[in-house]
Amino acid sequence: MFPNRIILVIAVIISLAAGFAGGVFITKDESVNSVDLFKKVINQEADKPNNLDFGLFWEVWNSVQEKYVDKNKLDAQKMLYGAIDGMVESIGDPYTVFLAPAISKKFEEEISGSFGGIGIEIGKRNGVLTIISPIKNTPAYNAELKAGDKIAKIDSKSTANMSIEEAVNLIRGKKGTKITLTVVTKESDPRDVTMVRDTIKIPTIEWKLIEENGSKIAYLGIYAFNQNIDSGFKKAAEEILKSDAEKLIVDLRNNPGGLLDSAINLAGWFIDRNEIVVIEEFGNGTKNEFRADGNATLKHYPTLILINGGSASASEILAGAIHDNRKVKLVGEKTFGKGSVQELQKFDNGSSLKVTIAKWLTPAGISISDKGIEADIKVEIAEQDIKDGKIEIGELGKDPQLDKAIELLK
Repeated sequence: MFPNRIILVIAVIISLAAGFAGGVFITKDESVNSVDLFKKVINQEADKPNNLDFGLFWEVWNSVQEKYVDKNKLDAQKMLYGAIDGMVESIGDPYTVFLAPAISKKFEEEISGSFGGIGIEIGKRNGVLTIISPIKNTPAYNAELKAGDKIAKIDSKSTANMSIEEAVNLIRGKKGTKITLTVVTKESDPRDVTMVRDTIKIPTIEWKLIEENGSKIAYLGIYAFNQNIDSGFKKAAEEILKSDAEKLIVDLRNNPGGLLDSAINLAGWFIDRNEIVVIEEFGNGTKNEFRADGNATLKHYPTLILINGGSASASEILAGAIHDNRKVKLVGEKTFGKGSVQELQKFDNGSSLKVTIAKWLTPAGISISDKGIEADIKVEIAEQDIKDGKIEIGELGKDPQLDKAIELLK
């Protein structure tokens, strides 16, 4: 539907970049002899802002070129990329980023479901580099990194003022190599966590039948909305329909999101055709409504949805759609709050711009970005229980949120 539209908290996997400014392309070894032609030009193109003098940019550029002491350190291409980075970063939106060609492949790898690293999605919360969710059965997951952990250092390098893209580059590396993250959990002291990088396969979905006190409940875990989710969900849903399941628990915890189309497709299994899945609100106030186009095949099951601070983006959209349309209860903890739309614009030299073009609202009109989605029934998991190894997500008796959902469905 929208091949260039994404709703990832991307965190961990993005970046592209470009080599154009004011219509002038600058290669690495090329000096800009024609800069003087532009120094006094204001708004040469009709669609540029009024009263903005780009001559200052060129004055600074010339001054650096003429006066900087170590001229061998001046790289025109890097300087240009830095200027564009600074322009985009000044907006203050961590999801609007200028991405360099060398990193664009990493973005494609995440969308396709396979990449190298430690298996975390990262974003920014209050300007701090934060783990959105660890991906199941990866080095990060096995090292017990958690949603909400703050990353203070990457291999001893401070993350203060570090972009998401720079962090991605530092975290990812060759399979078999070690990496150390210094992380802070809530108010605890920083701790170093060393992991060995591995090839990461993003799981998409799994389900099992839980029989408890005479109830037969299908437990459906959805881990990501990547290119494999539609076929995987269809297979799981058909198996559930053929099983003895009488009730359904949908687990969206630690699901960092992914493709919008997939969130809409999955919603069609739970809500009636033509019901609103999500509303897209643009800066000019216009709105688009995305509606379900399925047969609500799973609607007849009494259902609960599990969420937590690692539920973001597409998983928030799906949870909000089912909750608002069917009044299905949400169990667990407040979601991450990543409800914005990024459009990927590609340039001829392989660089790209990922820019936020809209915000997502639930069918009830709640902005996901501003607040996240609150759980109807709050069940917090104690940090100490996690540290003590008492928590195992998806396992009865070791997962308080799942246990509560089963109790409510009895």
